[in-house]
Amino acid sequence: MTDKKRTALDWEDVRVFLALARHGSLSAAARVLSVNHATVARRVQSLERSLGERLVERRADGYVLTPAGTRLLGPGNEMETAAANLSRGGRGDQPVGLVRVNAPPSISQLFLTSRLAGLCGKYPGIDINLATDFRAVSLERHEADIALRFGRPQDGDVLAKRLRSIPFGFYATAEYRRRVKAGADPTFVGFDEANAHLPEALWLSRHFARNRMSFRTNSQSNQSVAARAGAGIALLPHFVGKMDDKLVVCELEPEPPARELWLIIRRQNRDSLHIRAVAEHIAFVFANEPVFFEKKR
Repeated sequence: MTDKKRTALDWEDVRVFLALARHGSLSAAARVLSVNHATVARRVQSLERSLGERLVERRADGYVLTPAGTRLLGPGNEMETAAANLSRGGRGDQPVGLVRVNAPPSISQLFLTSRLAGLCGKYPGIDINLATDFRAVSLERHEADIALRFGRPQDGDVLAKRLRSIPFGFYATAEYRRRVKAGADPTFVGFDEANAHLPEALWLSRHFARNRMSFRTNSQSNQSVAARAGAGIALLPHFVGKMDDKLVVCELEPEPPARELWLIIRRQNRDSLHIRAVAEHIAFVFANEPVFFEKKR
């Protein structure tokens, strides 16, 4: 920006900037904040005038942060945590603040939601936002504070902890299994085209390239429903397959590989009480419920 004159900083401007940085568009930030997109644009422009620097750039696919905007993310997030602490009268030794957790849909829906929700009673100062997404959310943009991902991250200033191995298997109805054992070619249920890049989808297409894919959908929970209805065989984590008593394990070769689930946080947040409390709780529940993830008997 040409005008480098600084003015008084408005916390509301910072709060709106953080929402735009996390969500990447005026409309998405406006929805999260329950304001209109013009308010988001005005607030961000106001913050840029206050700091004397351009913080975001508009691109065809949304907004990206400038170097100055990236530098502001850390201090802005600290301001957000401090504001939450002050508004509740929180003590410095108690975890207070919003923790954004992102995890694969099936893990969130079938395992993590109930176990995280109980943490809110233990820590009244912590609010939890659990999002389910296959896409790789950005910790650097503060889209999430804690991410659960299959595969260890190879870059970024993050800390990663291995939670556990998640084994997979083939699941279908008992009748469908009998047909395959009698010599019928297996027909599969799998991911839709938008998720064809996922490792499970790639593995299935590589090892069963000549087999028909009769039904495609965007989640493993939906795949288990389709398999139950007789559409074919679904490649599922065991914890998904055994949730349905109408599904049985189908022994096919080759056996699908397990995947490693990792917990990831920003290195700079390792001493944040509220983020650490949630991360430690997640690690605890995964370590102490191994039977949940075992193969269906």
